[in-house]
Amino acid sequence: MADEEPKPLNYVSEIVLKKRKSNEDWANRRKEQLEQRESDLIKMKHRGKRPIKASMFPQSKLLFVIRIQGSVTDDDICFLATVHVKFKSDMHPQTRKLLYSLRLRRIFSGVFVKANNRILEILQKVEPYVTYGYPNLKSMNELIYKKGLAKVNKQIFPLTDNNIIEQVWRFIYDRALSEHGIICIEDIVKEIANVGPHFKEVCNFLCPFSLNEPQKALQGKKRPFRDGGDSGNREDQINELIGKMN
Repeated sequence: MADEEPKPLNYVSEIVLKKRKSNEDWANRRKEQLEQRESDLIKMKHRGKRPIKASMFPQSKLLFVIRIQGSVTDDDICFLATVHVKFKSDMHPQTRKLLYSLRLRRIFSGVFVKANNRILEILQKVEPYVTYGYPNLKSMNELIYKKGLAKVNKQIFPLTDNNIIEQVWRFIYDRALSEHGIICIEDIVKEIANVGPHFKEVCNFLCPFSLNEPQKALQGKKRPFRDGGDSGNREDQINELIGKMN
């Protein structure tokens, strides 16, 4: 019996092989990402069902909240190209929506909030992604004077002059800020510090504070601060972190 000639193998170009490998890697990463997001949603719901701990009840009516974690799909990926905190796409859209409700759209952005049951429930749900505490008057002054901004018609106005405050406020609300007894930066600081009757309007008047990346102040861990991590309630120690990020 004559030896049969071997059939030539089908040739597959190297480019096709690389593309297949790339598609497989992408599919595996996407699967892992979706699993992480579902896990994040489950954990968030479990945190939301827990009764608010005594440690969550603030000693002050005022809290300063800083976003310290995020994902590569957020706006902040263009804002911070390289940070020592490890980014992952493990945040579920519902978690992101809660962060956006606090106006925390970027990594290392901060806002003043009035401590109430609704805010405490949100903070408990998004605890791995934020840290917060009780700001003192010194920290508030330095934040507002150094990084205070107001946004009107997609234009940013630094709060460097009391006349700017009056003009911008009148443009937004079609009435003078002085009607609320607020005519200068000092009055804004006072209204926030005392959580006055126009606290909401003043906080909405201010843009979220864009803070600097703290050097060696964060470890990139989602564990609570009391357990050696970064997130959760820092109480008065939030002022130390503000000083490093301002």
